Amino acid sequence: MQKNLYNILVSVALCLILGSCGEYQRVQKSEDYNYKLEYAKKAFEEKRYVQAATILKDCISVFKGSDKAEESLYLLGMSHYENKDYASAGVYLKNYYARYPKGKFAEDARFYCGYGYYLDSPDPQLDQSMTIQAIEELQAFLDYYPRSDKVSIAQNAIFELQDKLTLKQLQNAQLYYNLGNYMGNNYESAVIVARNAVKDYPYSKYKEELEMLILKARYQEANNSIEERKADRFRDVIDEYYSFINNYPDSKNRQEADNILKIARRYVKE
Repeated sequence: MQKNLYNILVSVALCLILGSCGEYQRVQKSEDYNYKLEYAKKAFEEKRYVQAATILKDCISVFKGSDKAEESLYLLGMSHYENKDYASAGVYLKNYYARYPKGKFAEDARFYCGYGYYLDSPDPQLDQSMTIQAIEELQAFLDYYPRSDKVSIAQNAIFELQDKLTLKQLQNAQLYYNLGNYMGNNYESAVIVARNAVKDYPYSKYKEELEMLILKARYQEANNSIEERKADRFRDVIDEYYSFINNYPDSKNRQEADNILKIARRYVKE
């Protein structure tokens, strides 16, 4: 009995699939673009996003200058978005809000364009062009729609993206620090990269790590200096220590920072 029921269900499912494929092929060949659009909208609702996108591409140019062209372009972008092709989605959604800046779907187009780039943002060690583009799009969305119900989502995404950029800078600064004096003073490069990251992203969760790295780099720079320059450079270390401790009095790195101060004081006459 159960086997018969299973076979019936499989047969019904196959019929539906074949019927759907057959209709899709008819739609592709059809010259009735209203029919095509309705089919694409139905396909979108049923999460058949590849079919929807294929049909919508045909509709856009035919409906040019009409409300249907506007809807087709937006749905085309969202079909790619829902299919997780965020790069293509961004192209069509940007095209939408450029053509229809006050259009019915302009707010959503701006949001999903930026949020798609956010979802497509790569790991910190990779190229961060998409991350920067995501921040720009989401910030533009906030500027245009400060009262949108998606504001908090966009803001949180921006903070996360900024942290990713900060982490990349932290990794770069750490790389310079690890290189030490190999083929030059890489400690100074570590300080420059870390300071720029702190300046660019002052609210990042990595700020403490960056400032601790600056202190450590200054210490290594001073410790590896010639004797004539050590006193001046250890004064810089002491300044960095107090700046760090003032900002993070309860830091998990407090003991390491205190040890650096003790060594620095040996070289500096109070």
